[in-house]
Amino acid sequence: MEPNLILNQKNNDPELRQAIGYIIGGGLKANLFVRLDVPAQSVQEGGFVVIESGYWLFYGLVTDLQLGALDPRYAEGITFQQLSPTIADLLRRQTLFTNLEVLPALMLEQGPNPNLSDYEIKAKEWRETLKEEPRPLPIKTVPDHHAKTYLASAGDVAQIFGSPDDPAFFEIGKTREQNHPVCINLDKFVQRSSGIFGATGTGKSFLTRIILAGLIHHNAASVLVLDMHNEYGFDDVSSDTGLSVSGLKTKFNSAVQVVGLGRASTIRGKSPDFHLEFKESEIQPQDIELLSSELNLRDTTPTTLDALIHTFGAENWFREFKNLSVGKMDRDEDGKKSPAADSVANWANEAGVNVAAAEGLRSKLTRVFNRPYIIEDAAEENRAQHSLKQVIEALQAGRHVILSFGDYESDLDYLLVSNLLTRKIREAWEEQTNAFRSHGTNEPRPLVIAVEEAHKLLNREMAAQTSFSTIAREMRKYYVTLLIIDQRPSQIYDEVMSQLGTRVSGWLGDENDIAAVLSGLAGRDALRGMLARLQPKEEVLLLGWGVPMPILVRSRRYGPEFWKELLGKGSNRSAEQSLKELGF
Repeated sequence: MEPNLILNQKNNDPELRQAIGYIIGGGLKANLFVRLDVPAQSVQEGGFVVIESGYWLFYGLVTDLQLGALDPRYAEGITFQQLSPTIADLLRRQTLFTNLEVLPALMLEQGPNPNLSDYEIKAKEWRETLKEEPRPLPIKTVPDHHAKTYLASAGDVAQIFGSPDDPAFFEIGKTREQNHPVCINLDKFVQRSSGIFGATGTGKSFLTRIILAGLIHHNAASVLVLDMHNEYGFDDVSSDTGLSVSGLKTKFNSAVQVVGLGRASTIRGKSPDFHLEFKESEIQPQDIELLSSELNLRDTTPTTLDALIHTFGAENWFREFKNLSVGKMDRDEDGKKSPAADSVANWANEAGVNVAAAEGLRSKLTRVFNRPYIIEDAAEENRAQHSLKQVIEALQAGRHVILSFGDYESDLDYLLVSNLLTRKIREAWEEQTNAFRSHGTNEPRPLVIAVEEAHKLLNREMAAQTSFSTIAREMRKYYVTLLIIDQRPSQIYDEVMSQLGTRVSGWLGDENDIAAVLSGLAGRDALRGMLARLQPKEEVLLLGWGVPMPILVRSRRYGPEFWKELLGKGSNRSAEQSLKELGF
């Protein structure tokens, strides 16, 4: 308990905090009001403030600044011009003022003020009454009138958000006013699904790279990145500045494996570590139903697919249906035409399925049948190892995988491959978790799946059919979570958004998107305007279960300085850590 007391004493040192005013009113629901006694420009919306009241510290976020006057005539009139500058300035100070509106978030019992003459006696009495070590608690009461209010010091920020010197914490940015580091606890971050949001051009991809780099370096979980636009693996060039952007493969080398979709794929002119292909027997009806909108499938599709499974079996239906012909007819000895034995129509008649519906589905599935990354089972036998199995084994062994889609950037490819892969991963992690809980086998390694363009897979129409929705709702207990990256959070299914633990949001211009990011959070009305007034780049709002309280930060810049700070600390890695990164 002594380290906390020492930290609190340091926090109470007025030299470490900048006093800005005092409490004049408010409440838990109506927020707190602070009368500024410094220039209004000293504080900005989103500022992190600390209120000292008795034995307690209260932590909050500035959500509004309001100009006020003792009498409206002082604010509206120009009488100051008729007075000498000295008298006018004194009159302004007495009649005009600025109030802060503060969203209270946390409270921490700090004990008696060390500046008191009888501090030792009071501190001893206080320690004897403690039942547990003081820790930040959700706000339950309010500070006293005229309680002093400060801009948070570096110690205050570290007390709530953790220190960048602690290996368990990762610095995501700094406070805007005083440049204090703000961290997230990566072990807690991976325990629930999370989201990164922001309008197009706000730097979501760079922020995602920063967080992924932190997760990989921290190595608390395996990471699978569904890289639709081939941005995260190899080096790239920024579209805004034209400067080179380091890829995660470049920086982490053997700890990261880049997987290319399809046998002949290359990523920005470079060869991936291996290629991902799927056997025909792995395609299931639910994978096809997921493409209903993309392929414009009919309502009769599920019935037809069920009949195919009944006739050919779950592993053979895709190949057999692909080999059936459409419109092929045979002519008997009398010249009468009838559907050929290897035709869709003949199968439909035998299976009791509408012929037109079956032929229509066969024609629409041609786009899927022709995908080069779906191979015959016989072709797989001639290859050393099935690539889907390689992906799962690499993730289970502690390596990190970036699946680059290469030239396959259509929505059909993204929907089909993403769902196929995650369905297999979900099955593998559920099996390993059940074995661990039942027989005490190896505990599954936590897995984070990063999903770009998440609204395409998690919108209201698709969510119920994809593996991603199941992962967001249920897979936390099976060690799998999502990191969704999207510019239109309002298009993501409400039930999925409600399951997100940590939300990192840049500027959003659409009111519906802002409401979606803030849904289910306390104080969302006070935070709404703040989210709409973020700077277009680098400023983000941290929210949700993964952080102790909402806070506005200037995010780190993704560049050489970031990599120097991140990897420089780990240059003297132990042999055990090096082997762990290699997956042993």
